[in-house]
Amino acid sequence: MAERLPALGAELQAVTVSGVAAGGEMAVQFHVAHSGFVRGAGAIAAPPYYCAMGSVWTALNNCMTPSAWARPPSTEFLAGLARELEKGEAIDPLSGLAGAKVWLFSGTHDETVAPQMVAALRDFYRSVAPGADLVFIADVPAGHAMVTSGAGNACPTSDPPYINNCGYDAAGKMLGHLLGTLAPPADRGGRLIEFDQREFALGAPGAISLADSGYAWVPRECGRERCRVHVVFHGCRQNAQAVGERFVRESGYNRWAETNRLIVLYPQTIARWGWAWGEGFVFNPRGCWDWWGYTGPAYPTKAGPQIRAVQAMIERVASPR
Repeated sequence: MAERLPALGAELQAVTVSGVAAGGEMAVQFHVAHSGFVRGAGAIAAPPYYCAMGSVWTALNNCMTPSAWARPPSTEFLAGLARELEKGEAIDPLSGLAGAKVWLFSGTHDETVAPQMVAALRDFYRSVAPGADLVFIADVPAGHAMVTSGAGNACPTSDPPYINNCGYDAAGKMLGHLLGTLAPPADRGGRLIEFDQREFALGAPGAISLADSGYAWVPRECGRERCRVHVVFHGCRQNAQAVGERFVRESGYNRWAETNRLIVLYPQTIARWGWAWGEGFVFNPRGCWDWWGYTGPAYPTKAGPQIRAVQAMIERVASPR
């Protein structure tokens, strides 16, 4: 049985986020929407913010594998859209992105999201986040996957569960950039919690393609000391519904979290397509995070239903014990 996500007194002003593919785009959306308290973001194989502009066709074509007949929107245009959202107070002031820590990755064998689109995300941050401390890794022979130093498939592949052993610790490299010098990782003491997500989605998680349960890694020290929070957004077909607990256990974050006072939240989606009684119509057959608008036009803003739900999860773990 999923338990209630505990209040742990975590540091609300030291939140970082990351994700893979659609999850990477969700991490970017969360960062841009809430730059007032999100201090950095990591994204593997993700296009720039608001690239899909509310269209699944644009998402699949212009933003993942662009071509002569499906050109990607320009970085300057997308930065302009972000500034319009800022004017309408739909996202936090973009000044909150100044000096942000950003870590981006594109595998040289990724044929799902073209490297040029991750480069476009880099250029987006350069446009809206002056002085950002930005790293872009583009020389690892990885397919479309979460990259690890010991778990998963052969490095160049792009197959379920989309975790690849490349001898490269992406989670460790990313967290080191976002958080600064880290203590060496260890496999000891912490606890993986399966928590109830329903309360954070107003009791109807399926209506916004969220699962009934999510996961959190809570290091032993965080039961009595104040810790930071990192949110990890899985990729499409990488949720617990599709791969069980493989992503939350094998992606590489927990062993770093354990020795660095870091609570890791792993919110979960579900695959949904068509109508469901009491939950309306949702088209998300691969269990992706919403980066093209299946939850409504506010999806990349503070009012986005999934963004609101995850914010509420962060606020819970930041609440006093």
